[in-house]
Amino acid sequence: MGFKLENTKTVKRPSGKSKDINTLLQKELTFFGKSFSNKKKEDFYTEISVLLKAGINLKEALLLIEENQKKDKLKTFFHEMGDLLVSGMSFSEIIHSKKEFTEYEYYSLKIGEETGTMSKISEELGSFFARKNEQRRNLISALTYPIIILVTAVLVVIFMLRLVVPMFQDIFKQNNVELPGITKFIVSLSDFIGNYGWWVVAFLLIIIIFRKLLTKNENFKKHRDYGYLKIPFVGDFIKSVYLSQFTQAVTLLTSSKVPILNSIELVSKMIDFYPLKDALKSVEEKIVKGYSLSDSLKGNKIFDHRMISLVKVAEETNQTEFIFNRLNLQYGIEVQQKSKLMSTLMEPLIILFVGIVVGVILIAMYLPMFKLGSVLG
Repeated sequence: MGFKLENTKTVKRPSGKSKDINTLLQKELTFFGKSFSNKKKEDFYTEISVLLKAGINLKEALLLIEENQKKDKLKTFFHEMGDLLVSGMSFSEIIHSKKEFTEYEYYSLKIGEETGTMSKISEELGSFFARKNEQRRNLISALTYPIIILVTAVLVVIFMLRLVVPMFQDIFKQNNVELPGITKFIVSLSDFIGNYGWWVVAFLLIIIIFRKLLTKNENFKKHRDYGYLKIPFVGDFIKSVYLSQFTQAVTLLTSSKVPILNSIELVSKMIDFYPLKDALKSVEEKIVKGYSLSDSLKGNKIFDHRMISLVKVAEETNQTEFIFNRLNLQYGIEVQQKSKLMSTLMEPLIILFVGIVVGVILIAMYLPMFKLGSVLG
């Protein structure tokens, strides 16, 4: 936490600033200066929950959080929230007016205000973003080392094609050696890298720089998300991540006595993954027509048989909150296991792939050497 609770009831403005330092793995990786990341949301809701449980009113809680911010931009952000609260707006309305927050957060907090469970809802939101951040860190952890190996391997292959192959090529030209098909292919690939390599690098850099613009394009995002699901093993991993988020969100909403139809509608607005958004839209339409939730989930590939069966049990026993909580725990464990397995499998696969590529290049270069030996002999 970035604050202390000692004597907070009697002190209006704490003078000390937090000096807690989070480790690198506790920070969410953000790009292009995202001002209010999911990591900040996790801290924000967790701190709000703790302060409210300690008996501090919401205005003082926002003031405490504001005082413990190091960046002026965040200080201004929380100060504006405090001013809006004093002007008469409810906390949920303030959240709704800020573009940094989603409708899911707005409706969750609105329910908390109406039912007098703000501290509980804030705690659940903090837990939601904590798990979301943990899943993101698991993914980054699983992919970091294999990506480093892959990048290094690509650089080695480029080095061979750019510097080693041309040396052999000169020898072959000087001795008029007829080249096999595989050698011609490697030589042409080397020439392509020599002539257009920098253009390819420039093109990749442009894509990286303008990727934010691409991600704002709905068609691009939709094709990208559906493309992820087609990647072996990675697609199942990503699906598990979003199903974990979906089940946790439904658990929070059902615990707040939100009707299941409204819960599905809110979650579809909150989750930014098109295969799941489209599936939830279909589920919502079926529920409106009178189908049960379990029957509505059928026919959508993203929902597995386990979820459908347990949801049916939940409907028969009236334990929706409990079942979705159990599903959330199961998917959370599944995400952790798959992230570790992904990291374990990708490393040898990449090394094997690079070994094959390097082997093909060497064979392509040495095949003409045998002909050259016969010519010289």
